[in-house]
Amino acid sequence: MAAQKRALDDSSSAHKTKRSKTSRQAEDTQPIPAISNLTADEVDFPRGGGTSFTPLEVKTIRAEAMKEANEELFNVRFEDTAIKRAKKSKRKPEITGSSKRSSAKDEHARIEHLNYKRMSVGMKIFGQIIAIQPLALIISLPNQLLGHIPITNVSSQFTALLESMDVDEDDDVEDSEGEDKESEPRLKVPELSDLFHTGQYVRAAVTTLHVPGSTDMTGLGKSRDETIRASRRVELSLNPERVNAGIQKSDLKAGYTLSVSVKSVEDHGYVLDLGIPDVSGWLAFKDITSETSSKFQVGQLLDATISSISKNGRTCNVTVDPQTFISSTLTEVTNVSSVLPGILVQTLITAVHPTGFNLQVLGFFDGTVDEFHLPRKMTEKSHKVGKKVKARVLYYLPSTPPKLALSLNEHVVNLTSRNVQSKSSDELRPMQEVYPVGTLINDVKVIRVEPEHGLTVQLDSGADGFVHISHISDDHLPSLSNSGPWKPGSLHRARILGYYPFDGLLQLSLKPSVLERKYLQVTDVHVGEIIKGTIKRLSDSGLFISLSENVDGVVWPNHFADILLKNPSKKFKIGATIKCRVLVVDPERNRISLTAKKSLIESELPLITAFEDAKIGLVTFGVIFKIFPKAIMIEFYNNVKAVVPIKEVSEEPVEDLSSLYTAGKVVKVRILTLKPEDQTIIASIRKSGTVYKMFNTDISGVEIGNILEGVVFEIHKENVVLALQPSNIRALISINNLANHRSISPAQLKVNLKVGDKLEALVVVSRNTENNFVIVANKPKPKPSLAKSIVSFDTVESGQSVGGRVVRHTVYGVLIKLSSHVGGVLHPTDVSDDFGSATAYPAIDSILKATVVSVDRDKKQLILSTRRSRMYPNQVHNVIDREITEISDLHVGARVRGFIKSITDHGLFVTIGRNVDARVQIRELFDDFVKDWKPRFEVHQLVQGRILSADVDAKKVEMTFRSGNLSKPVALTLSTLSIGQHVEGVVKRIEEYGLFVQFDDSKLSGLCHKSELSDSKDADTAVALRGFRENDRVKAVVIDIKDKRISLSLKPSRFSEEDLVFESSVDEQPTNDEIIDKALNSDPGDEESPDDDDDDDDGSTMRVDVDIQPQLQQSLQTSNSSTGPLKLSHDYQWFGSAVEADDLSSSESDGSDDEAVTKKKRKRKEIEQDLTAYMHSKAPESNADFERLLLGSPNSSYLWIQYMSFQLQLSEIEKAREIGRRALEKISFREEAEKLNVWIALLNLENAYGTDETLEKVFKDAARANDSKTVHLRLASILDQSDKHQKAEEQYRRTCKKFGLSSKVWTLFAEHYLQRGEIEESRKLLPRALQSLDKQKHLKTISRFAQLEYKFGEFERGRTLFEGIVDSHPKRWDMWSIYMDMEARQSDIQSLRTLFDRVLQLKMTSHKAKSFFKKWLELERRLGDEEGADVVKQKAIEWTSKSNDS
Repeated sequence: MAAQKRALDDSSSAHKTKRSKTSRQAEDTQPIPAISNLTADEVDFPRGGGTSFTPLEVKTIRAEAMKEANEELFNVRFEDTAIKRAKKSKRKPEITGSSKRSSAKDEHARIEHLNYKRMSVGMKIFGQIIAIQPLALIISLPNQLLGHIPITNVSSQFTALLESMDVDEDDDVEDSEGEDKESEPRLKVPELSDLFHTGQYVRAAVTTLHVPGSTDMTGLGKSRDETIRASRRVELSLNPERVNAGIQKSDLKAGYTLSVSVKSVEDHGYVLDLGIPDVSGWLAFKDITSETSSKFQVGQLLDATISSISKNGRTCNVTVDPQTFISSTLTEVTNVSSVLPGILVQTLITAVHPTGFNLQVLGFFDGTVDEFHLPRKMTEKSHKVGKKVKARVLYYLPSTPPKLALSLNEHVVNLTSRNVQSKSSDELRPMQEVYPVGTLINDVKVIRVEPEHGLTVQLDSGADGFVHISHISDDHLPSLSNSGPWKPGSLHRARILGYYPFDGLLQLSLKPSVLERKYLQVTDVHVGEIIKGTIKRLSDSGLFISLSENVDGVVWPNHFADILLKNPSKKFKIGATIKCRVLVVDPERNRISLTAKKSLIESELPLITAFEDAKIGLVTFGVIFKIFPKAIMIEFYNNVKAVVPIKEVSEEPVEDLSSLYTAGKVVKVRILTLKPEDQTIIASIRKSGTVYKMFNTDISGVEIGNILEGVVFEIHKENVVLALQPSNIRALISINNLANHRSISPAQLKVNLKVGDKLEALVVVSRNTENNFVIVANKPKPKPSLAKSIVSFDTVESGQSVGGRVVRHTVYGVLIKLSSHVGGVLHPTDVSDDFGSATAYPAIDSILKATVVSVDRDKKQLILSTRRSRMYPNQVHNVIDREITEISDLHVGARVRGFIKSITDHGLFVTIGRNVDARVQIRELFDDFVKDWKPRFEVHQLVQGRILSADVDAKKVEMTFRSGNLSKPVALTLSTLSIGQHVEGVVKRIEEYGLFVQFDDSKLSGLCHKSELSDSKDADTAVALRGFRENDRVKAVVIDIKDKRISLSLKPSRFSEEDLVFESSVDEQPTNDEIIDKALNSDPGDEESPDDDDDDDDGSTMRVDVDIQPQLQQSLQTSNSSTGPLKLSHDYQWFGSAVEADDLSSSESDGSDDEAVTKKKRKRKEIEQDLTAYMHSKAPESNADFERLLLGSPNSSYLWIQYMSFQLQLSEIEKAREIGRRALEKISFREEAEKLNVWIALLNLENAYGTDETLEKVFKDAARANDSKTVHLRLASILDQSDKHQKAEEQYRRTCKKFGLSSKVWTLFAEHYLQRGEIEESRKLLPRALQSLDKQKHLKTISRFAQLEYKFGEFERGRTLFEGIVDSHPKRWDMWSIYMDMEARQSDIQSLRTLFDRVLQLKMTSHKAKSFFKKWLELERRLGDEEGADVVKQKAIEWTSKSNDS
């Protein structure tokens, strides 16, 4: 019995005292080894007679001592004494004799319970694994005891693997370098869960016993689990060296069972460590049955049974078959140390007691079986004295004589788990499943009372349980009696607290407080439950709440409240009661997460605690867990998460999610999609409202091919969401499919289609059962049938009218099918007499009526035409684009239209006739230089130009898109130049040996040697050369072309009289012979006029070769042209005339005075006249000229900028800067526009020639001196035009940041992006602009952005923006007009007609209506046809009459 314990040892006293006879006799009754073991265990001897036992244990030991003393002194048991007092009659001899024999036997084989005090280091014991921790195993031991096995006590090999994890790899490399043999590869260390399993029986040896309350050295760490805490007292080891210590080699026979560890893995099996010196084990692969694992880890423990032993006795062949291990019985042994715990032995029952059996083991040793390990099914016949039974050894107590504790319990003998009968059926199941922790049991019957230990009880199902004395009542009970309220046979209400798996008992409690407790363990708490608790502690990591005696929860900081708390301590007071809702229950970590958010606690919406709880359409609350750039992650209960895409966050476009939401915020969401394969939930915030329509998720009633009706529910970018009627099933239809069915563009469809519109004749094409929606399409329209007509090549003639269907578009035109065997080709230029009013490529499947132009019988094709002039030749037609059939139909200068056929790297090819294509070179595309020209053109685009040349023989046509006088001949080239040809040009350079002449309209130049200047052989050629000046216009004759060098002649004899007359544009220039005569007739000693000296000093004698970058030149020109008042004339450039360009006459006027030109032939006396009076009408050519002009007009920014340009031609950049600064000082402060022009010129100069620092300095000065916004925008424009796009973008950003209230700033920034092709970046500016601008500027800004989309972006988006404007502001007539103008650019007359119809439906004045009708009529005549114009007139009359009537 539990009360039969050893007397308290008196060895704790520090000095010797006189002992009583009773004490000596009590000591003598105990075996000496047992006393020494106990003494070895109690190594602490505190002063003052202290002890390490608890008061209850001291009291128990004293009671045992007194009882044993009485038995020894008086040879009378307490029970016998009670019988004598109750009955004084004579006693039966057989009873007395039996009592004496029983007492005598009890002296040698007392049945005792194992407790922590009786355990000693080295003791071997049998146990069962009940829990596997990362670093330890929790073991259930006999008599409701617990122990633990650290990870380092498994086996020597496993410990070596653990130690190898900490060895530095570098040290291993150094060690291996010093050794000859290679080091073995390191093995992977398995987890304990890979080596063991719960419920496994193990043989262990006690290594350490810890005193209660001592420092935790077990490695288990802190835990709220009472089982784990209780197991800390006993530390065990599974190492075979400890468990198998003492086994004699002679006892190793076939059938002997023992625990072994895997030492190494060989080719044919495993080498095993038996823990016995000089003996090793061998397990062959062939001996491993299919029931066991085919692969064992090094260091793993195995339950082995010896199958054979080698002749030398050093090797044992073993088997690991579980059934063999369970059934193997030990029949003989030479030493008790070879009887290991867990071995099945043959025993003989020698005595039967109420508290157990006495057994004789193997015929030599005494053994006991306590009441907890008696057989469950036992009768008097099956287990009587003298009966042989098989029992399994539990532990061995070193004593004299040796005594073993054994078990006859069926589940221990068979090494299985304790099973009990299920409540619902007769099936036997593990007791943990039948009786979960926390189960309340009403009728528990007390079977046995142990006064100092507790109660043994039995349940209705036959399961046994144990109630510890501390769990019987809430009051303290020092001991129990058989006559109290818990006497045997009494019934009580109990609750399951846990299990004693090894003993097969349930751990119960009768305490009323435990019976009423709501939560016993973490698993008793349900996710989503609203609970109340007491605040225990508040820290930065969380709020800790006590839910019951041993169950706590935690509230993380982001769940303190719906809003962020700055001072949580003011709200949460320690000891206060708090109401929470359970978020997460984590049994593995023994943790409960709670929330104190009021919105979650008071929510009545359904909860999602598992993926299976989520249903499509379900609305619930969630907490924002994490924010990504394109999505939000929402957390529900029990770590269930969902994703909300950015498009489902809000109805309005959202750019930055973090600015709208923060982690921890509670949001309402609706479940949209479920993906069971990866447990993904897609939810929506914007659709969580109650007005959101729920779709029917059952699509089984819709089959593919069904024709249904639907109502428009949502309109997206690429599809439309429909609600099918009447089933209310969600359906999708493509925007393109719907647009094609209605024969309109997708953009127009989005404008016309409204939510709630009803769509009919929808065909189901596919079903998506996972997401519960179907895909539908419009029912195809029946193709129009052609009128039956017989068309064949034998009967068809030119001029015949035929009908056909368009079947394909090709590069040569449209293929039309006339009949099954006859087809025709319709060239784009044969579609209409006006290319702009018709589509060059009619839609596929459209029906056309055409006229046969010609018949190609070889190719079996007809050449067709739909021109009205061809189809109705007898009528009068307005032919805008005439037919061009041959190159001979063209002449130079003719203006023609055509369609772009192809785009190449060298230009365009335009088809202007059926068999006539024209080439447009890159230089002929634009008047100005355009770097990226290809995006401005597209195939089939309608273009207009003029014919430059038409070569019939070479079949080549050259065309130009440039403006200007196109009747001039084509630029001269070496191939077109011939000897004797007369050319015109200007003097480019004067050298000692002759003149260089630059030809007009060409890049070619030639040399006129000085010998070819005059017909007179005696003439002084040097003097003749001095008569020419640079840029003088001359006529010359080509006399030789050799090696790409052109020789010219200026001799008058080579020209006729007509050749010597220049055109009117150069009348003021002297002819060649005048210049020569003037030079030859002048006296060499004569002095030149002062004016000529000034000219020579300032420019004539100085030849500066300036090479300016074309884009830079263009940049500055464009900038100057945009500066408002500053308007440079067309004959002046910022950088001056380039050396290749045509020059102007020095005497040409640049002012507004239209004076009569001088006569062609001037005499010498006229040249020598004083020209000072005419300086104001003469272009300045020197510094003196500019200074003289500036004296008269100091406020003219035009002159100052010309002066700066003149200096730049001379590469005098610093002087140009100085002149700009002088201009700012000289120009009057009232002339703000003039000063701004100079500032812009300085910005251009610094951008082209300065550094970033100088440009920034000038910019800041300009911003301070002028309107800051204007200067900011001008600088951005300058940078953009000079291809510094990155700097221009930065400047625009800086401008928007400073002048965000200006609509102009935002629109110019958007235009910058669009011109660079960054359409998306441009569109992002609109919402930013609307946030910054005042509301009165919103309409203007949106309109401007829409216009930019039409010009540079996608006209569909521009149309959408305008639709939004006219819908919200229908009376803004100016917006309607702008909208119409933009649509007119697309040449879509049908869209324009729709717009005019819509606007004229609105109420307006007759004056406004008149302007709209006038505009409509003009557009019809330009883009439409006469029929459309007649319709407009008719509608105008109807509107007028309707207006008058009203």
